[in-house]
Amino acid sequence: MKNLYLPIAAALLVGGCSTLSPSEDPVALKMTDLEARVIRIERVVENQSLVQLATELDQLRAESAALRGEIETLRFETENSDDRQRELYVDVDRRLQSLETAPQVAAPAAAAAAGGFAQAAPSAPPVAARPAGSDQQNYQAALDLIQARKYPEAGRAFTDFLVAFPTSPLADNAQYWLAETHYVQRQFSAALPAFQKVVTEYPQSAKLPDALLKVGYCQIELGDKAAARASLQDVLRQFPDTTAARLASQRLEQLSQ
Repeated sequence: MKNLYLPIAAALLVGGCSTLSPSEDPVALKMTDLEARVIRIERVVENQSLVQLATELDQLRAESAALRGEIETLRFETENSDDRQRELYVDVDRRLQSLETAPQVAAPAAAAAAGGFAQAAPSAPPVAARPAGSDQQNYQAALDLIQARKYPEAGRAFTDFLVAFPTSPLADNAQYWLAETHYVQRQFSAALPAFQKVVTEYPQSAKLPDALLKVGYCQIELGDKAAARASLQDVLRQFPDTTAARLASQRLEQLSQ
């Protein structure tokens, strides 16, 4: 009898295992736990991806803001390029002239003591009364007026300079800046002959390329585009590889458009 019951007990045991519910089955419980862990890991990975995407989005926003700032800066610089270029010309010219004229000796103090004017030597032809100080000092004073944007006053100062010091080594520069005072005030009818005077009377001047360039600019403003093209082409032909030539080329392209 005992041997007869053993197969029956084994069968009941196997049958009992197969009838366990999923909540009681160790294998099912293990699978459920693994699935839950996988889901948690996937969520962590997804959250990390979202964090990374958010970080990259913030970086893109920061770069976009920086680019907008650069665009605004470039727009401002473009709108104010004429003023900035003019101020640069003034600054460079002043520094160059201070180096070129450093060895010059100031006018005698007696000129200032004699009421601020010095008379020409008796043996020389009569000349107009000169303002107090040397040509360099008067030239520098006129340049300071330009830098202060006091253009009418600067124009009068350069006019007086050219009357008082017609043979000064600074006369060509003074003539150029006199023309420039008209140009910045949009007095193109007065600026054009003043720039042309630099070209015709001071052919060895370092200001010649810029003066010829401004002749073309004035002619454009006055509506004489044919003459302007000729002047700008002269700049390219006579003074290649200069800033004036580059600017002339750009203006010619604008005229062609």
